[in-house]
Amino acid sequence: MGWSPTSDKTHGSRWRVHDNGGGACILHPLFVSFLLCISFGVFYMFYLFSGSNLGYEISVGCQDDNEGSWGIGVFYGDSPFSLKPIEDMNIWDNRSAAWPVANPVLTCASVTDAGIPSNFVLDPFLYAKDDMLYMFFESKNPITRQGDIGVARSMDDGATWEHLGVALDKDWHLSHPYVFDYNGQIYMMPDGSRNGDLRLYRATEFPLKWKLEKIILGRPLVDAFIIQHEEKYWIFGSIRSRITCQHLEIWYSNSPFGPWTAHRKNPISGPLNGGRPFLYNGNLYRLAHDERVRVFKIEIFSVNNYKEVEVDLGMKNPTKGKNAWNGARSHHLNVHRLRTGKWLAVADGDRTLYGDVTRRRIVGCGLVVTAGSIIYVICWLLGFVKCLVTHNLKRKNPAYLVWERLKLRLRLNINPNTYTGKFIFALLVMISVMIMCVGFWYIYGGNGADKPYSVNSRFSQFTLLAMTYDARIWNLKMYVKHYSRCASVREIVVVWNKGKLPDLNDLDSTVPVRFRVEEQNSLNNRFRPDPLIKTKAVLELDDDIMMNCDDLERGFKIWRENPQRLVGFYPRLVTGPPPLMYRPEKHARKHNGYNMVLTGAAFVDHDVAFERYWGKEAEPGRNMVDEVFNCEDVLMNFLYANATVGGVSVEYVKPAWAIDTSKFSGVAISGNTQAHYRVRSQCLEKFSRLYGGLTDRKVEFRRRKDGWDL
Repeated sequence: MGWSPTSDKTHGSRWRVHDNGGGACILHPLFVSFLLCISFGVFYMFYLFSGSNLGYEISVGCQDDNEGSWGIGVFYGDSPFSLKPIEDMNIWDNRSAAWPVANPVLTCASVTDAGIPSNFVLDPFLYAKDDMLYMFFESKNPITRQGDIGVARSMDDGATWEHLGVALDKDWHLSHPYVFDYNGQIYMMPDGSRNGDLRLYRATEFPLKWKLEKIILGRPLVDAFIIQHEEKYWIFGSIRSRITCQHLEIWYSNSPFGPWTAHRKNPISGPLNGGRPFLYNGNLYRLAHDERVRVFKIEIFSVNNYKEVEVDLGMKNPTKGKNAWNGARSHHLNVHRLRTGKWLAVADGDRTLYGDVTRRRIVGCGLVVTAGSIIYVICWLLGFVKCLVTHNLKRKNPAYLVWERLKLRLRLNINPNTYTGKFIFALLVMISVMIMCVGFWYIYGGNGADKPYSVNSRFSQFTLLAMTYDARIWNLKMYVKHYSRCASVREIVVVWNKGKLPDLNDLDSTVPVRFRVEEQNSLNNRFRPDPLIKTKAVLELDDDIMMNCDDLERGFKIWRENPQRLVGFYPRLVTGPPPLMYRPEKHARKHNGYNMVLTGAAFVDHDVAFERYWGKEAEPGRNMVDEVFNCEDVLMNFLYANATVGGVSVEYVKPAWAIDTSKFSGVAISGNTQAHYRVRSQCLEKFSRLYGGLTDRKVEFRRRKDGWDL
């Protein structure tokens, strides 16, 4: 076997492999180039989604898990049927930059950061002792791939939680840690059904040390609980079948230690238990679940009969889909009455469904294989690749003649050396690379959720504020629909400067939208104090800027770590000597630094920023803003720099992409770029005289470890 390059006037240069046995394989240089492109594409996608490239440290915990990405949230209400998430209660935690505290309050990161690796947390049960709340929960150990029982403590009625450690760790999977009192002792009855029985543990040193007290039932009951009713003790649990656990079993005894007698109605049709049963207004309720928590009122309960009826729990379902921490499902709830008479509840939630990782990998691998297969077949039909079987195989295989006829029908008579041929081939390469990139996104890119970032294992929310008028309704509708789905957005406030107000029903929003109508059309209205804003953070974002939710979440995280700064997405650099000139971002890039961020997309502390802007000192600057109808963001930068003694007053976060939709609608305020820049240069000169310069406050790009300021 040998090889040699050949020349063909019709088909151009090819690489040919001769086979003396009668077969031949011909590879066109374009096909080889395609293979190289695919290789670079594969490398790029792997690099893009690798942890080191994103600036994250690879952790043993909080990895993609086929069972989900469970977390635990807190809810409050006047009754168990009026529960609202903690973010609606406006509870602040200054220690962890949570203004206000938002769900989830406990995640795998909370446990992993405490030194105990975890992939997710779920099945929370509350226990009150010594004016403190303890939460026991299942924690998925990524090393053993089993559930352990963790415990956390709260000293502020559930607003924040401190992870204490692992309360129970066995050689088998544990979950559903039901904790209760009996005769002055504290007991735990976890779900250890994979071990084939039901066990009772007693606390020897609460809450972290437990001792096996007794195997109370030799049946592998799933998600069981034990309660006292009419001088008897009752166990409710399900038997796991190969398909489902829809058969509920009830057992009763005179003591939690048995012996136990099966209820005469066993098995009872009903969903799995979904938490601790509770009494309210003299009625007993059982919590259950499928993809959501359900509640059943027990109407008949005796050794001979049992009946329950489903009632409305009253909790609103999440509206942000995968971006919500419990957007896909929730299967556990534990309610508890506080000393104040209010009700507290803890619930688990997940943004993905069971088997999500497997599905993503199957789809991703399928797309990668499909992309390669399609381009290979088309290249073969175009004549770029020829791989023929041997003459002996031709004679022995009757289907070969059929295949040859099909080839003649499918063969595309396109010369790869013409412009048309090259265009078609380039188009095919682009399509194939796109399909392959999508495939690798499925494999490495996660489930598609734009998740919030925690600070000190805490989450919070911000208010989104936009200023607009009636000519930009098209922008506003798209703006509200997109950004209301972002995980940390609590409310959208629209500062309405002029024109007829739109109907709120015309806006597709998952969060409240509030219009604030102004009497005067002024850019200063953007920073007017608003006592109705309930969050410390406000994202000032022009209604014609579209970027992805993850960019907003990154900016929010950086601002929470630096709340005294302006944190924005559009950097600018003001350099001397006078006369000062306003220049675009490329000037800042050229000089590797910035000292301004435009507040058309920036996070601010609404109390601090708005107070500064409407203070007496800023009055001359506000007057110029009204005079030129421009420069309100420039003024805010000078006010922040003037209030910061040394150090950094602005912080930049690079968005993955950003689109100015006003270019499509034709209603941009600064349509004439050169005139816009001249006005801003005048503002720079005047504000420098009024409030001091910015030229000595340069901040370099690429100074943060996370790489978000490249």
